[in-house]
Amino acid sequence: MKKIAAIYLMTLFLMSGAIYAQHSIIPVPRSYELTEGELVIDNGLEIILMTENESLKEQVTLFASQMKNSGIEFSVGQSEAGKTLKIGLNDTVLDTLGTEGYQLVVEDTGMLLTANTVAGTFNGLQTIKQLLPVKRETSKEGDLLPITIKTCVIEDAPRFGWRGLMLDVSRHFFTVDEVKAYLDQMAEFKFNVFHWHLTDDQGWRIEIKTFPKLTEVGAWRVERHGRFGSERAAPKKSEKTTYGGFYTQEEVKDIIAYAAARNITIVPEIDVPGHSMALLAAYPQYSTRKEFKHVNPGSKFVDWYGNGKFKMLVENTLNPADPAVYAFLDMIFEEIANLFPGEYIHMGGDECYHGFWEEDAKVKDFMAKNNINNGDELQSYFVKRVEKIISSKGKKMIGWDEILEGGLAEGAAVMSWRGMKGGIEAAGMGHEVVMTPTTFAYLDYTQGDYSVENKIYADLSLEKSYSFDPVPELVLDPDLILGGQGNLWTEDIPSLSFAFYMTYPRALALSESLWSNKSNKDWDNFLERTSAHLDRFDAKNISAARTLYEPEVHVYKEGSKLMCELKNYFSDIDMYYTIDNTYPVSFGQKYEGPFQIPAGNLKLRVQSFRNGEPIERLLIINRKDLESRVK
Repeated sequence: MKKIAAIYLMTLFLMSGAIYAQHSIIPVPRSYELTEGELVIDNGLEIILMTENESLKEQVTLFASQMKNSGIEFSVGQSEAGKTLKIGLNDTVLDTLGTEGYQLVVEDTGMLLTANTVAGTFNGLQTIKQLLPVKRETSKEGDLLPITIKTCVIEDAPRFGWRGLMLDVSRHFFTVDEVKAYLDQMAEFKFNVFHWHLTDDQGWRIEIKTFPKLTEVGAWRVERHGRFGSERAAPKKSEKTTYGGFYTQEEVKDIIAYAAARNITIVPEIDVPGHSMALLAAYPQYSTRKEFKHVNPGSKFVDWYGNGKFKMLVENTLNPADPAVYAFLDMIFEEIANLFPGEYIHMGGDECYHGFWEEDAKVKDFMAKNNINNGDELQSYFVKRVEKIISSKGKKMIGWDEILEGGLAEGAAVMSWRGMKGGIEAAGMGHEVVMTPTTFAYLDYTQGDYSVENKIYADLSLEKSYSFDPVPELVLDPDLILGGQGNLWTEDIPSLSFAFYMTYPRALALSESLWSNKSNKDWDNFLERTSAHLDRFDAKNISAARTLYEPEVHVYKEGSKLMCELKNYFSDIDMYYTIDNTYPVSFGQKYEGPFQIPAGNLKLRVQSFRNGEPIERLLIINRKDLESRVK
């Protein structure tokens, strides 16, 4: 096996754009060599395990079960009578592969997958999935047709060790099965960290046996519909709290094991000292005012002033001057640490309002006695106490970049979300960093035209996500950048299908930014591969956004004229439009260049077509909205 791997290693080279076109693998492999020949699969492949390893056995059993509905048979055996998929661990570690890399050789007789570890073989199996169809095609008579794969040699390994996605289950609760479905899709694109945002103002989602009211009270709220904000009414004391849910510790253990089988480590987040309204609804004594409060149902409880400035209208922060708070958190983190085997626990630390602290006489007295000058320093005091609690459990603490303010706790890692500035600062101080800036990685941001998408306070296109590089030039020690992740906040995402829609395909762009070498990234080629994967999502009946096909509507002034320019990423897509309130647009004007939008009570209708068939939604934008887009 070592000799085979060595021979093929010598022939590997970075693939050119022409070779890229032979596959649709995401994230793109480090090296892909197309060889002469084809592997034709009539029925299936017999899996031959070349290494005795229980984890490897479990892995191939999982793989075979996942492929069960594809029409491709995978069985574990030893006969080698037909075409085979041979899988084994290297006897001698290949440094180029690290802990998650793999080598895959596709020949006309079958496939050979080797790696240093079972994490590597798992990633190799995900690549094999992408080389195979989701479902086999059938003849007119209903017979399964053969599958043909170009023979090739792949050597692959990730650029970063932290390749994550975050799912917020506080704003909307997702069931155990839904979380597992989210993990399944992550694994297929080689994400290996699931950041689980378990607590916030709108719900506490994890059972803590020492403090049962956290879920008895904190996991439930009054039901409201529509967008978060002033349109949602505040709770009334007489209302029943019927919306919500939580995970028992047994369910958490089940999800952890499910993730581990898919090479995913879970990082749990308990968000403190801010974002703690659900906690305080259950245990109000840990705030400064100790007032009764409801779990927030998405109604307005904060005034935002811009530039990150805000004022809380209801207290949602723990009291950093109360010793009982730290004893309380110690017991919570004890249970969290015992549940989660991963290295990190996330303590939140973001968007913490200091106003209630600064108004409280006991807190002010505490600050004076401890030479704490302001709210930032007081929050730093809290963060440092929490870091000691978490490290005492044998875990590392990570928090949002606000934990830098007032002084960073020794040993803490920073998750930089307000751009990359916080990450650069933390790395400059010798701390580990995960980059997750809003400008590239916030998957709840609007991804398409406002006429058909939920408009929120910011946009994030697929192209922008693809341009993400977690290591900015100002970082002096790139090794301190663990990697990055995409974040899905769920204020406007109440269902799993919509969570998938908002996550993909932008998560594919992040996957490639976090796994692939920068020199291998190519935007135009990524678009083609993403198109193939959108068809695969359809075949799996999983929702994914197709906004990459959508016309981009750019409005500008040319003297007194209101002009419109349409853009599209694909050369084989035609755009048809009308501006006279007529439809269908397929009988309108084919876009050839910028056009004038006349005055009047009219709407622009525009849609993308490929081979005469609509490929994306119809956009309908009235003239007033078009005028507002002029920059």
